[in-house]
Amino acid sequence: MTEKLDWTGRRLKLDVGPVAHGGHCVARHEGRVVFVRHALPGEVVLAEVTDDPGKGFCRADAVEVFTAAEGRVAPPCPLADMALGHDRCGGCDWQHADHGTQRELKAAVLHEQLQRLAGLDRSVEVQELPGGPLRWRTRVRLAVDRVGRPGFHPHRSHRVLPVQDCPITVRGALDGLTDREWPQGAELEVATDADSAVHLTLRERAPQRRRGKRGAVVSTPVHGSATAREQAAGRSWDVSADGFWQVHPAAADTFARAVARMAQVPAGGVAWDLYGGVGLFASVLAEQAGPAGDVLLVESSRRATEDAVANLRDLPQVSFRAGTVEEVLADEELPAPNVVVLDPPRKGAGRRIVEAVCAAGPERVVHVACDPAALARDVSLFAEQGYRLADLEAFDAFPMTHHMECIALLTRG
Repeated sequence: MTEKLDWTGRRLKLDVGPVAHGGHCVARHEGRVVFVRHALPGEVVLAEVTDDPGKGFCRADAVEVFTAAEGRVAPPCPLADMALGHDRCGGCDWQHADHGTQRELKAAVLHEQLQRLAGLDRSVEVQELPGGPLRWRTRVRLAVDRVGRPGFHPHRSHRVLPVQDCPITVRGALDGLTDREWPQGAELEVATDADSAVHLTLRERAPQRRRGKRGAVVSTPVHGSATAREQAAGRSWDVSADGFWQVHPAAADTFARAVARMAQVPAGGVAWDLYGGVGLFASVLAEQAGPAGDVLLVESSRRATEDAVANLRDLPQVSFRAGTVEEVLADEELPAPNVVVLDPPRKGAGRRIVEAVCAAGPERVVHVACDPAALARDVSLFAEQGYRLADLEAFDAFPMTHHMECIALLTRG
């Protein structure tokens, strides 16, 4: 029997190849693939293997750079310093790259995913949002370590790195929070709204009631209130402080404009807003459809649905269904849509939803995606149903990380 090869802890000199989805680059050593973080394409680095699943690949962190790429910079965050080795924060992927290089890397990933998963050779510029790569994050979650200190996790780790500040969060978001002691194992949800009010929610798991059963998570407002006031699409929004809202202050407006450009709901027309959240896109669709139109918002979170109902009370053409998209689309009495907007979770819509949407026969489908691989898989599924990718925009809504937001238009025929 061949002994399992385990390179964990081994240091390798690597010629770094192309960027890959997930915040790392691809290198090869002795016939094996190495996914290496904190490196850039074209560099020569010394990397330490952090994880070896024994499946023909391993994961590594660059710990020394012999030949640097043109886009390399000194990380602005001390928790991204190469000298920390495995104790670097896992929240950011590209602190070592200048902002232009980050967007180029994301564009390369999007191109590769579309080509590999959807068979499309399509290059798209990843657009910069206002404000630059730092001090943009308005919502952040911190973990609490065993002695009550808040912080973030290293990549693929449950350890907690205590922090005093985070340079991608908006100024003031963590003031007075990192100096306090918090309950061990808790989480802190911080939201800074459009009025610059900071809302802090403590999330703790209740004691186990019986063996093998974990207690429910209890959320307690600590600072501010349970409701955040946001501004987007020409409206004010009251949303749950620990619920979902775009974390970049310019993102909600930018995405709403892109959806409006692509949706083009006819006056008096019908639109579906699937995974509609608190109603951002439904408000845009309702404006296009007008008072004689019909907009259906579908959202599985009852709290988000309640927020949507309250925020859109002045738009009687919007109706609401609290339930999963799968459940609601099984209703054969739904009005046939001219346009469908869907903003699924990171895993994408998937075959069942794509087929249900296409069976309804909309002329246009606007797909909002935060994962390029999931988007590419869904685009391929839509193509099977006769829908082609007619337009695509990508936005750098999460600078310093590998994440991006894509908005795609699919049309029938």
